[in-house]
Order: sequence, then C-alpha cells, then structure tokens
Amino acid sequence: MNAAYNDLVAALRRYDYVADTDIAASIFLAEYLNKPILIEGEAGVGKTEIARVLSKLKDTELIRLQCYEGLDSNAALYEWNYQKQIISIRLNELTKETRLSIEDLYSEPYLLARPILKALTAGKKVVLLLDEIDRADEEFEALLLETLAEFQMTIPEFGTIKAKHAPYVILTSNRTRELTDALRRRCLYLWINYPSFQKEFEVIKIKVPEVGEVLAMRITSFVQAIRHEKLNKVPGLSEAIDWARALHGTGVKILDRESIEHTIGALLKDHDDLRTFKRDLVMPLLEKIDDGHHV
Repeated sequence: MNAAYNDLVAALRRYDYVADTDIAASIFLAEYLNKPILIEGEAGVGKTEIARVLSKLKDTELIRLQCYEGLDSNAALYEWNYQKQIISIRLNELTKETRLSIEDLYSEPYLLARPILKALTAGKKVVLLLDEIDRADEEFEALLLETLAEFQMTIPEFGTIKAKHAPYVILTSNRTRELTDALRRRCLYLWINYPSFQKEFEVIKIKVPEVGEVLAMRITSFVQAIRHEKLNKVPGLSEAIDWARALHGTGVKILDRESIEHTIGALLKDHDDLRTFKRDLVMPLLEKIDDGHHV
C-alpha cells in the first residue's frame, strides 16, 4: 500500500475514524488532483462522517449544504439582498447626494453568500459538504457544474468569483435517483459498502468504548448477521453505534432476548422490520452468534 495512504489512515484514526485504503486513496487524490469526491453508498455507512473528520484533520471549517427537492441558487449559492437595495434606493432619492447606478446596487455589499459562495470566498481552504445531492433536482446539479470544475461561480449581474483557496468538496448520495453524467465526470468516485466485521468491530470499540470488547464483538456479530435478512431498511454503521450506546445506557452486559427487544428501536427503523424481527429473527440470530458465527 502507498505510504501516503498508510499515513492518512493513521491520521484519520487519530480522529476516531476507521478508514480503509479506498477512503484514504480518495482523500489523498482529491487533494493531489484538486477535485471533488462523489461518495455513494447505503444510508448510515459513514459518508457524511468523512467530511466531518476531514475538517478536523485539516483544522478548518466544515460548510454543509443539506440538499432537498426544490433547492435553488438562492438557498445554495447566493442571493441579492433586495431589502437592502430598496432601502438604498429610497435613501438616495431622499438625499439626492449621488446617483445610484445599477452597478452600485449589484455590488458586493448587497450580495448574500450562501454555503457554496461562502466556501469559495473563505479566507482559507475549507471543507464544503453537499450532503444527499440525490435529493436535489437535476436542474440544481447544473448549477454546480462550474463550481465543481473550476472552483468559481459566475453571477450575471456581478461577474465571476474564483476561489482563492479551492475548498475540499465532498458530495454524498444515497442513490435515490441517478445523478447526471456531467456531475459525475467532474468528481472522483468512492463507493462505501456496509463495513466488514473487523471494521465495524473497531468502530464500535472506538465510538462506544464503555461496552467493552466482548459485548462489542457480540453487537458486531449480531448486526452483521441481521444485514443478511430480508429487511426494508438495513441498518447502517451509524445505527450499530446508536444500538451499542443504547445497550450501554440501559446497563446491558450480555445480549439476550429481553435486552435486544428493549433496545432494537435504535437499530431497526421500520415497523414491518421490527415486527418480523421480534416474531421470527431474534432467537435464530442469537443462536447464530452464540455458535460463534459472524460475517
């Protein structure tokens, strides 16, 4: 493995993030090539956490834009302060000291920076997270292309603003819809799968050290096994961490039917899954991990 990747894996570990070589390579190449990273994977596998830990690693600000249907440039890129413009026009009409031009009204004092423009104009290199980009419309993707390719933004009334310090850009997607080829071409690509047993075990030990190694291993075995069942919403790594915290918070020392059923709402987030689990799965899964099986 490349020594630079090894160093990055170790650096991320110091911030309690267990990274594999694919993740380390993507972060390294994003910085080396000065390109955004598009991270796809199932919900709860740790995509957003990469942006958070990267901001800690680089000791810089994390600017997050949570995407949603109908998101537009006014909320994501920039907006003109129309109220301030109107006030300036009226004051100018009253005082008549100087003639207020269109250029004056569409100048920097009247420009409201939204997350993307904030990242481009920051005084240092920041981390820009475009979270769940698949929830936004294709039209919004088109607004991003210039920023993703050139780290700049063209505002018709104002001109082009180019970043002095190109931000680290991370886009995440749960694949609720297919992203456009135009957006994909401008990014490095990283797929994050559900974690292996060893990785999940390490993460739980780091994030919830209070549970101890033995219980952490049984929690991991149980979660790994439940992912192979037919569920509507398969639990991710974040749910596994929440469940470990719930078990510790209720004083559980060993996994049994009662302790699992009382806390399973931290792991499973679907009514039908809960009903199926309590009726058909809890004891077979317990027996499986009691036999020493894990995936």
